[in-house]
Amino acid sequence: MTFFQHQDLEIHYETFGDPKQPSLVFSNSLGTNYGMWQKQINALKKSFYLICYDTRGHGHSSAPDGAYQLSQLGEDVIALLNHLGIRKAFFCGISMGGLIGQWLAIHYPERFEKILIANTAAKIGTASAWHERANLVRQQGLKPIADSAASRWFTPEFIENHCNLVSTLCNDLAIASAAGYANCCEALAQADLRTDIENITLPVIIIAGQLDPVTTVEDAQFMHQCIAQSQLFELDASHISNIEQADQFNDIIMSAFQAQQ
Repeated sequence: MTFFQHQDLEIHYETFGDPKQPSLVFSNSLGTNYGMWQKQINALKKSFYLICYDTRGHGHSSAPDGAYQLSQLGEDVIALLNHLGIRKAFFCGISMGGLIGQWLAIHYPERFEKILIANTAAKIGTASAWHERANLVRQQGLKPIADSAASRWFTPEFIENHCNLVSTLCNDLAIASAAGYANCCEALAQADLRTDIENITLPVIIIAGQLDPVTTVEDAQFMHQCIAQSQLFELDASHISNIEQADQFNDIIMSAFQAQQ
């Protein structure tokens, strides 16, 4: 495993492919780790220099005490690029990672060629709901969240046909850092980019899951309307579309990012 020190935490990351290829950063969703991108790693490592990391509080990255802020999650990405000596990269984030991508597009447009945000929104959920979830996790741990995660993440058909994969993801969530998860919930409670995304000048690819109960097609359409240089794609998937419709997801990445080179 590979780590680097950034302020008060260690960030775990792994790289795949040739550093001479265009750099592409992947940012995971709440309650997962960089392994959620395995289908993208397998398909894209010959075309890109892939940088996969665990968001603070997730996977093998450390979980500093206290509620996190979206700006901290974004600055962690910039610190990782600086650590690797990468001036400019592509970025792909899903759910919480997609919110991080929007923040980066607003505050660090010079560091990115193009950004892909999937199954996300400019404001995800409500502050009260995130605070309630954070309190629940701090009191009871992550098992209650993990027990119901599959129904939020995937369609019933996918769960039935890929039970081992789904079980692995849910088990990873159950044994993850409850404190890190709760601290990220606090970041999501405060994060609201609905008025800021109009200032994004970077090209942005938006992917929505037609059956996503968490971040809806309507959320994606709102972002598409606000971001001048954006394209919207809808996939027959629930919330974790990069796994449920991996081939189509990968095709969108290849088409959108290769066109820039």
